[in-house]
Amino acid sequence: MRRYIQSLFVIIISLTFFIKCGEDKKDEAHDMMQEKIDQFVKTELKYDESLLDENQKIVVRKLFEAGKIMDELFLEQVYSKNNEIKSVLQNSTDPNDKLTLEYFNIMFGPFDRLDHDKPFYGTESKPLGANFYPADMTKEEFAEWIKNHPEDEAAFTSEFTVIRRDGDKLVAVPYSEFYKDKLEKASTLLKEAAAHADNPSLKKYLESRADAFASNDYYQSDMDWMDLKDHDIEVIVGPYEVYEDAMFNYKASFEMFLTILDPVESVKLKQFASYLNDMEKNLPIPDEHKNFNRGSESPIAVVNQIFSAGDTKAGVQTLAFNLPNDERVRAAKGSKKVMIKNMHEAKFEKLLKPISEIVVDPEQLKYVTFDGFFNHTLMHEMSHGIGPGFIKVNGRDTEVKKELKETYSKIEECKADILGMLENILMIQKGVYEKSFENELWVTFLGGVFRSVRFGINEAHGGGTAIIYNFMIENGGYEYNEGTQKLKVNFDKVYNVLEDLAHKLLMIQATGDYEGAKKLIADYAVQSPSMTILVEKLKTLPVDINPVFQIETHKD
Repeated sequence: MRRYIQSLFVIIISLTFFIKCGEDKKDEAHDMMQEKIDQFVKTELKYDESLLDENQKIVVRKLFEAGKIMDELFLEQVYSKNNEIKSVLQNSTDPNDKLTLEYFNIMFGPFDRLDHDKPFYGTESKPLGANFYPADMTKEEFAEWIKNHPEDEAAFTSEFTVIRRDGDKLVAVPYSEFYKDKLEKASTLLKEAAAHADNPSLKKYLESRADAFASNDYYQSDMDWMDLKDHDIEVIVGPYEVYEDAMFNYKASFEMFLTILDPVESVKLKQFASYLNDMEKNLPIPDEHKNFNRGSESPIAVVNQIFSAGDTKAGVQTLAFNLPNDERVRAAKGSKKVMIKNMHEAKFEKLLKPISEIVVDPEQLKYVTFDGFFNHTLMHEMSHGIGPGFIKVNGRDTEVKKELKETYSKIEECKADILGMLENILMIQKGVYEKSFENELWVTFLGGVFRSVRFGINEAHGGGTAIIYNFMIENGGYEYNEGTQKLKVNFDKVYNVLEDLAHKLLMIQATGDYEGAKKLIADYAVQSPSMTILVEKLKTLPVDINPVFQIETHKD
């Protein structure tokens, strides 16, 4: 009897231990997920609805509904199992799953965009080509297919097709067919919005973009977007950026920016468009590689964001955009730069200022300013519109993005950041800015490096700024004090070092040097010792904002 009681006692103790361990693991998982969510500080983004008349309010509401469809489309593009996982999490009664769902919604899937796309739910790795290609397809298989079927190359490398298996064949399926049901709903909403649009150019764009969802041809609607004028609502919707396709950077992701123009600020910035040719001349590469054939309209707008959707909302929030990406449109009309003012204000206060207080030498901290931040972003976006676009490689007509493949996004974002600084110095030389503004530009960008690298150096913007930081440290443009663990700009060296890096990047683009791009990224898009120390010191700060859009909480 005593042995029975002893055995029972051992069993009870063991069960208690295992239950306690299980509870501890649940608590640990809960805390870890809460820490991930806390990396994104909730921030309300407001806009002045009183600037809109009743018809415009209807247009905005219809476009908001279309934006929610862009969210659905992008979720499907990211991962084939996303809808299944989301359904499981939504129907779970486990409190930890509710937290996981919250982070899933921020990340648009179970992969952590701040941690090299590692899974935070489940154990499967994210396919390199997201859901644009069969999950088991390799780069070699894709290349072999095109080699054996050259007639398929245009469709296979198109930004607007998905690749699927049909028996033992690979086939390209147009977005208009593959996503037909959702695109038809979005098209209907855009046409309903157009019916209430009093501005003729906005009406034309919404109608042609609705038609593009059915035709899979976005050229005309991109041209129409460039022709928007005298409008209060600035909106762009459709498939644009290719970051999500980490296999080739070929396939475009669905997104939306729904904004309202800030007319006062937009007028101030129009002067910059007239300097686009001077900016091209200023590039540190031989004239034969400069691009004076792009259109020179280059409109600039300052807006406040009403809503964003899809690719632009996943993880880190976008400060500005420079579209369209179609080189044919850029050749004809240039590109439009749109600066999101309320997003800049939120990020400067919540992120850049507290980051700079930790990493920047106290003597230079006074140079970290909102104007330095805002004006660099402006010139970053303008710089996407200059430099090599269409190029020749071995006598063959091609494009930079096709030659650089999966390296393109990092190289292009790095280029835009570098030229954003160099071209702002040109604006000082042209008398647009005061000479005293120069130090603000240099030091504010240095603080901004650590805002970007915290997104992850595998991400295009984070990787691009890591290249700049490590090159500058190596060549003396930035100086790191090991004793104080602070950084400062060497004002005597910074311009020449940056110009040297600009030359390297632009020549990689001009010559379509894929191997050179891979080497530059391998050498410099890394967590160097000083970067690792400083990023660790920033762990208590949020990485980005989690926008709470006024329109989502607005009650009709």
